[in-house]
Amino acid sequence: MKVYIVGMGPGHPDFLTIQGKRAVEESRVILGDRRMTEAFSSLGKNIISTYKPSEIRRVLASMEDGDGPAAVVVSGDVGFFSLGRLLTDIPGCTVISCPGISSLAYFAAKVRTPWHDAYCVSRHGRRESVAAAVYGHQKVFCLTGGSDTVSLICRELCQAGLGHVRVDVGQNLSYEDEQILSGTAEEMAAQDIGGLAVMMIYNDHPLPTTTPVHGLPDDAFVRSGAPMTKRSVRAVAISHLAPQAGDCVYDIGSGTGSCTVELARQTPFGHVFAFEIDEEALSLVQENCRRFAVENVSIVPGDAAETMEPIPAPDCAFIGGTKGKMTDILDGIYGKNAACRIVMTAITIETLADITAYYKEKKRYTLDITQLSAAESRRVGPYHMMTGQNPVYILTALPKEGRL
Repeated sequence: MKVYIVGMGPGHPDFLTIQGKRAVEESRVILGDRRMTEAFSSLGKNIISTYKPSEIRRVLASMEDGDGPAAVVVSGDVGFFSLGRLLTDIPGCTVISCPGISSLAYFAAKVRTPWHDAYCVSRHGRRESVAAAVYGHQKVFCLTGGSDTVSLICRELCQAGLGHVRVDVGQNLSYEDEQILSGTAEEMAAQDIGGLAVMMIYNDHPLPTTTPVHGLPDDAFVRSGAPMTKRSVRAVAISHLAPQAGDCVYDIGSGTGSCTVELARQTPFGHVFAFEIDEEALSLVQENCRRFAVENVSIVPGDAAETMEPIPAPDCAFIGGTKGKMTDILDGIYGKNAACRIVMTAITIETLADITAYYKEKKRYTLDITQLSAAESRRVGPYHMMTGQNPVYILTALPKEGRL
């Protein structure tokens, strides 16, 4: 059976392409969100209003050849944050995509700005960091949706120190009550702007694209009196951990949050859980996350051995401090995911001995130990003198293939 995936454009049927219009007229069944399908209520077609991909796939897969063709109407363009991507392979169906005018193309024309250089993010059913995108790009296009309104996102920008950036907002694009608003993020945050809306955010002074993902300078972080994993150790430890973009990561004993920040920057589609027991350190983790506009972090106060139970299972974990509960913490992690990748740091011989003894009994894991002895220069008059840092042990525990 032939199935058309039709991009409706921004919403109003006037912006449906000729190809899309022909596909809908040819079809006997029309499926899609009610906002999309109501435009065709007068055509006498069998209309099924649903936005759930699983339900659409089920209906289409159950249809006979004689029941079709069918058209699935989706907002915007079929390839731009569209459910069309989930409908490309339907059993027994030949799928044909009919592109539409995306909200990005329509809105950019409305505010008279090129969009080839826009960085795109979506908060419509997704949890992407808009502030992090704005920090790194001159122009960011954002889809909003549900509780993630324009006002909420602008408040997030203000909290990240970006209240000054300029924002264009488009509400109810293509409809009679369409509105185009402009102002700073701070001004938009004070208004009640919800509903169907998109944003174009302009940052005249983005961070350089060469800003490192990890190995950030120590003085980039607010530190106070809390312990902090130094830059050289962070760079080596995180490279050993090798977090993937979508990983769930534990940072146990997060201290100032320097590793938390760097792990969050490496996992833009994942999430970092920062465990910390010290009250002062907790506020520093929060401040440093705000400073670097990382939003994919949840701070977990208290003893990690006791607080990790309701937290999602980790793909990898960095352990920088355990308050003497290393065994309980490792048991807790492996109880959630026996294949978790773990990197630990140790300064004392006693901690090193505890870790090696633990893994001596764990035959399913390999344990690699690196001793890092770094020295940094300091000025003494016209000269540079090297000052040695405390040696640090970096221990990497990985599951043996085929043993789990």
